[in-house]
This record gives sequence, C-alpha cells and structure tokens, in this order.
Amino acid sequence: MIQCIGLRKSYGALVAVHDLDLDIAPGEVFGFLGPNGAGKTTTIRMMVGLLEPSAGQVLLGGHDLAQAPEAAKALLGYVPDQPFLYDKLTAKEFLRFIGGLYRLERDDIADRSVDLLEEFGLVDRAEELIETYSHGMKQRLALAAALIHRPRILILDEPMVGMDPQGALALRQLLGGLAASGITIFLSTHSLAVAEELCDRIGILDHGKLIAQGTLAELRVHASELPELASNEGSLESVFFSLTGTEGRRA
Repeated sequence: MIQCIGLRKSYGALVAVHDLDLDIAPGEVFGFLGPNGAGKTTTIRMMVGLLEPSAGQVLLGGHDLAQAPEAAKALLGYVPDQPFLYDKLTAKEFLRFIGGLYRLERDDIADRSVDLLEEFGLVDRAEELIETYSHGMKQRLALAAALIHRPRILILDEPMVGMDPQGALALRQLLGGLAASGITIFLSTHSLAVAEELCDRIGILDHGKLIAQGTLAELRVHASELPELASNEGSLESVFFSLTGTEGRRA
C-alpha cells in the first residue's frame, strides 16, 4: 500500500535521507522510530507530497505520488507533528471545510462529522471555536479531519504529543480498529511503548539511513547479532538503544 523506492533528500552536500526503501502492506501498522534529527519528518513530508525528493519514488496504493498526485493523495490522511487548524472556525465548520476539499457530498460530510466528533469526544464542543480547545483536543480534531474522507492510508507524525492519558488511550484503540478494518497506518512516534503495543513492524532510522526494520522479534535477533553491542533484555527500548547507540536520548 505504501512503497518508498530509493527515496533520497539532499541539501547540498548534506544527505538528510539516504536511498530509503520501504514496502508496507495494506492493514499494517508500521512504526517509524529514530533519534531526534534522524530524518523521520523529512521522510514523511516526502511521502505526503510536501517535500520533493532529490531522488526516488513514493507509491501510495500503486499511484506514483509525483506522476499522479491527486489519485495518490485521495487515498491519504495525514496528521503532521504540528497540525494547522483555523482557530476562528468551530470544529464542525472545520470538518465541513476539509470535507469540501475532498469533494464529499454535504450530507456525507455532516454524517461523518457527527460520527468522528463523537468518536473523539468532541461532540459537546462541536459548536465552539477551535481557539478555545486544549492542545490535546486540537490533536484529536486534526485526526478527525484526516479521517473525514475515509482514507485507505493514514500517516501520523507524533500524533499523541500533548494528549492526556485518556485521549492517548482512545487514540491507540482507534488506530487498532482502523488497522483491523484494512487501513494502512504509518506511525512516527517518540513513544517506544506505543510502538511496541501497536505496530506490526518497525523501522529504525538513524542519520537518514534505515538501519533495521522488521517485527520486534526480528529486531531483537538483529540486535543480538551485533557483537559490539551490549546484550539487551528484549524490550523495544533496549533494542532501539542497542541499534542506534543512543542510550539516554529520546527516540
């Protein structure tokens, strides 16, 4: 469902992302981890069409993002690390606006908005201006907007930052349900616990290079085969630190 083929981004002599290859299946939850500055957000911006690659391809549902951007983006829901919302709109107005961008029928937008606002615990605040929302509420509304058109692919860049524990739990449950329904989820997160709980496979990026990918079991094996690294107890956290050599830094 998501393919990155030789994806590269250079800024002069600096290579931010090195020839990245990914192949993510329909319904898979793929975790994308890496130390700060590893190139995760740069990769995501190329995957959603906000940043032009220096080389390589992105295919979404078989559509080349560069050659058929409208067809590719129609399949895509995206929540950036710092989502932009129109503070002078209500949540209901904002969802109506986003639904219109995707050319949904007015009745469909209304029905979807009610369902999503209820699912994200925002229905009681639907008529209030977004500027009155907490950060966590804004995060939930951004995700609701990303789902308004029923995307087959969902790309999330740190979606749980600023969420309260109840909101984060609800989001984890929702992501599990979306994946079970066949939606492909690409999840960049600093939370190793969330990645370990939700993700079918995990890719680890370091200095712009994909240094490992696979299930947690496969990553454990990979880490254990590197003789220069300390043995680990098998948690994702210990595997991550072993592979990146970043113990004491955030993922």
